[in-house]
Amino acid sequence: MDLLTLEHFAGCVNETFTASLNDMDVEFVLVEARPLQAHVPGAMRVPFSLLFRNTSPILFPQQIYPMRHPRVGDVGIFLVPVAQERAGFLYQAIYN
Repeated sequence: MDLLTLEHFAGCVNETFTASLNDMDVEFVLVEARPLQAHVPGAMRVPFSLLFRNTSPILFPQQIYPMRHPRVGDVGIFLVPVAQERAGFLYQAIYN
């Protein structure tokens, strides 16, 4: 796949990405895709942030998750847990 950019994810907000973990599928909903302020001239892409919600009561550790989405395809996304909500946890991915 080409270098991932914000445009790959911008149309997928409120859609489900599925991660395969220990022979089970875990759903993460993309709740935000936004550009980041810091931009280095000549960089290969504009930095961006993705925010996912997972409603499982289990906190998943920071790691690369193999994710699937119908339009984006199969990608590895490094997720970091950043907040807990009533409905579950929020995870963030930063692309520089």
